[in-house]
Amino acid sequence: MKYEYIEKFNPRAFKRRFGVRKKTFQSMVKAIKSFRHINKRSHKSAKPALDIEEQVLVTLEYWREYRTYFHIATSWGVSEPTICRIVHRVELELMRLGMFRLPGKKALLKGGLSQPKVVVMDVTETPIERPKRKQKEFTQVRKNGTHSKAN
Repeated sequence: MKYEYIEKFNPRAFKRRFGVRKKTFQSMVKAIKSFRHINKRSHKSAKPALDIEEQVLVTLEYWREYRTYFHIATSWGVSEPTICRIVHRVELELMRLGMFRLPGKKALLKGGLSQPKVVVMDVTETPIERPKRKQKEFTQVRKNGTHSKAN
């Protein structure tokens, strides 16, 4: 996946894919470019595997889908540790900039904001292993020491 391909997305498809509007994405890219320009390191480093636009897209994709670094890395054609470094670096830079924060819990409790129209909850289901019908008999045999290694 490359930015040139994603750049052609219409605004609705872009928002659907990455969870933010194109305008917000462009603001993030511009802010990170200026942040990196100000905090430029003195030594020259190798060319990054992904451009800044692609790094922001990778981070948005991680936030939006909670896919593993491995899955994102295979989509973008880079290594898993590279994706991990990119996500952490972009998150840190966006937090330091302070421009893209959601209101915190205190702001919601104060009521300074209008009533939320949408409430999001993480209700991920986790299967619980339940014993099969004859599990009790198997456990009893194992406790008595008559369990053979052939089972």
